[in-house]
Amino acid sequence: MTNRNYTAEITVDKDITSAFNSIKNFKAWWSEEIEGSTDILGETFFYHYKDVHLCKIKLIELVANKKLVYQVIDNEFNFTKNKTEWINTKLIFELSTEGNKTRIVFTHEGLVPEYECYNVCNDAWSSYINGSLKNYIETGKGKPNGKEGGLNAELVEKWGLPNR
Repeated sequence: MTNRNYTAEITVDKDITSAFNSIKNFKAWWSEEIEGSTDILGETFFYHYKDVHLCKIKLIELVANKKLVYQVIDNEFNFTKNKTEWINTKLIFELSTEGNKTRIVFTHEGLVPEYECYNVCNDAWSSYINGSLKNYIETGKGKPNGKEGGLNAELVEKWGLPNR
């Protein structure tokens, strides 16, 4: 049986500890529009891209320098019929050493081709993992989504976010 979940693999020219710590800093490689901690086991953070994609994600497993597992606990897309496709999917980062480099396998478990968002999400993850995350680990400079100026009051209330 083949793995039908979205998967990307990169090898970076950095030690495993640096790579592991870089992955946990989602603000540096995914989006500057993240509220909450992305690196503390059991903590939940909120991500959004305008009103196109909003989600809450929780770090549920952390094995130092080996594995990180985040679970999507709430999600909303504005471009799909089923706005909640990502709920209960997992973002899994598995690390291993290859010589003096680090191999990272990213799997979005549950993101499958049958999902309406699959093509868009496939393109987005490919860009973030192969581009922004790889660059951030190797150079200290990622290409996350920039600040957007915040959310409107209705979304702040709906998602239970602190007013800023």
